Amino acid sequence: MNINIKYLIFTLVLLTIEIFIAVFVHDQFIRPFFGDFLAVIFVYCGLCIFFQNSTKIATISLIIAYCIEILQYFKFIEITGLIKYKLLAILIGNSFSWFDILAYTLGFLFILVIENFEILKLFLKLQFETSKK
Repeated sequence: MNINIKYLIFTLVLLTIEIFIAVFVHDQFIRPFFGDFLAVIFVYCGLCIFFQNSTKIATISLIIAYCIEILQYFKFIEITGLIKYKLLAILIGNSFSWFDILAYTLGFLFILVIENFEILKLFLKLQFETSKK
């Protein structure tokens, strides 16, 4: 199994940003919305360390985020008693929000735009190199 170093670095940078937001930012936009936007990108980059980046991996990342939000809706960590584990409670969260769903969806769309832009750049580069011959 190959490890994609680029996505490993992206994942570590995003993890650092997410931790910083969780610990130091206590506002009404960055922490609740932008943090969730980045969360989908974080999961995507984490999966891309081991799997080739694709729309399928982006979709899986979005589904993971939605599943976590659904767990929040049903108060999963309270019902199971897992709320006493602070790190797990922070990771899963404990309050459902439609704005979180929106943030996850926008993060997913951002992934698609960025990855397709990379594919477009590669295609244009190949076309340019081919036309030079």
